[in-house]
Amino acid sequence: MSWDLVIKNGTIVDGTGAPRFHGDIAVKDGLIAEVGEVSGSAARTIDASDLVVAPGFVDPHTHYDAQICWDDLTTPSCWHGVTTVMLGNCGVGIAPCRPETREVAAWDLVNVEAIPFDVLKQGVTWDWETFPEYMQAAARRGSGLNLGFLCALTPFRHYVMGEESMERAATAEETASIRGLLHEAMEAGAFGFTTTNAGQHVGYHGRPLACRLASNDELAAYAGVLKELGRGAIEVALTNEVSRVDASERALLDLLLRESGRPVTWLALLNRDDDPDAVQNTLSEIGDLIERGSVPQCTCRPFIVQIDLSKPFIFANMECWNPVLNRPVDEQIAILRDSGFRAAFKEALKRPLIFSARWEVMTVLEAATPAMARYVGRNVRDIAAERGADPVDTFLDIAIEDGLGMQFNYELFNSDEDRIPELITDPRTMIGLSDGGAHVDSLCDAGYATYLLGTWVRDKRVMTLERAVQRITSEPAALFGITQRGRIAPGLAADFAIFDLATVGSDKTGEMRHDLPGGGRRLVVTSRGVEYTIVNGEVLFEHGRDTGVRAGRVLHSAQA
Repeated sequence: MSWDLVIKNGTIVDGTGAPRFHGDIAVKDGLIAEVGEVSGSAARTIDASDLVVAPGFVDPHTHYDAQICWDDLTTPSCWHGVTTVMLGNCGVGIAPCRPETREVAAWDLVNVEAIPFDVLKQGVTWDWETFPEYMQAAARRGSGLNLGFLCALTPFRHYVMGEESMERAATAEETASIRGLLHEAMEAGAFGFTTTNAGQHVGYHGRPLACRLASNDELAAYAGVLKELGRGAIEVALTNEVSRVDASERALLDLLLRESGRPVTWLALLNRDDDPDAVQNTLSEIGDLIERGSVPQCTCRPFIVQIDLSKPFIFANMECWNPVLNRPVDEQIAILRDSGFRAAFKEALKRPLIFSARWEVMTVLEAATPAMARYVGRNVRDIAAERGADPVDTFLDIAIEDGLGMQFNYELFNSDEDRIPELITDPRTMIGLSDGGAHVDSLCDAGYATYLLGTWVRDKRVMTLERAVQRITSEPAALFGITQRGRIAPGLAADFAIFDLATVGSDKTGEMRHDLPGGGRRLVVTSRGVEYTIVNGEVLFEHGRDTGVRAGRVLHSAQA
């Protein structure tokens, strides 16, 4: 027999949780043909001796909706062995979109996902209007990775309701129109829809993101599309207080589960220093909903963000910060100097929802002016003590003195790494939450898969290799109904991550690069130990080098 590709002598971890075994894999026409002992010739043979051969990793939570217009590799996810990404999360996206409202869609991404407007203006191709056309445009461009599309509810509401989508619930007639568009998108191959309940998700001109105003009747109608088709999933940014689910949020989960009959994955479970038992309490309190298909997402890394007060996404859930959004720097500085603003900020910090004001872990990462460089590497608490000032005032003052160019590092969640194992080993959670493509100059968790393998499997041994691979392959694939990927078996898609367990990994912090359209900057985390990333039987990355092959596909939910 003649094969397109044979992977020889690998340690195969098949994604099911079954014990690893030594063997070969034969690939023909983009599919796995044989597993075990393979004979015959091949157009290409890879010697995987001393390497682990796993299914390509499936990232369930990304925001590459815009980036796929200018980056056919979908970096940095592809560097980490990811072969399939799910786009369109948190209810924010860029399709469907009428030509006259493209700026609204762009500013929604700016405010919710912290992607600079100038980057979007230069990089988004806008060669579509409807959602099916958006998927078709992605297929025409080509991709290194497989792309799974979720329907972000905000642009669907805006497409039908216009400006009023940011002001009110839809009428029965409007709901029927939106439902029809969702049905059309699902028929074109979308994997479900996404929305948000989170107060920090504000959109165009600081108004509520349109999907946040959807009524329960609307959501029930949209969930009914999935029940009618018998496929797909729902993703929702659920909690206004991380790791705590209140009564209204519980009711929302119950509604989405009941009306769709499909899995509902939600954000987020992360360990909190101010409430160490929050995760376990929540898992107990909503255990019945988890049994019905409610799947909370978590990350296996400390959640470290960079904070830039000219783009203060981290404070968007505080009403006092809304006037600061999307303003010129001189206007922002005037607001931040105002005593009334400062009083309101200090008051809001008494009831922390996301930002917990632990000034001892708020450190100055970089300064824009030489005069402020003396503060780099120091935390705000110590700087405030040195200046004899309140930490809140110090935080704002040193940023202002640096022209809002100062960058801060903050350990937001999962800062106690000893607590992460109980989060990621719990079968009730799903590991993901990479946010790939979003918050481009403040955080990068797209390396979660290599961090899991290097830190928690090899170094700290809190999880077996087999279980870790299962958690980042077949589990997320199954949630979205992608049965042809996430496992190694004959007849399935030939997506592989081939890595050296002795060296695989990624760092907690990243490096800043200026490689976005127009020279925009972004934070990326590089990978170690991933020797090959193979997509549909073609080698995408080999020893860290791009081969130039683009064999990724736009996945179709009915055929996945």
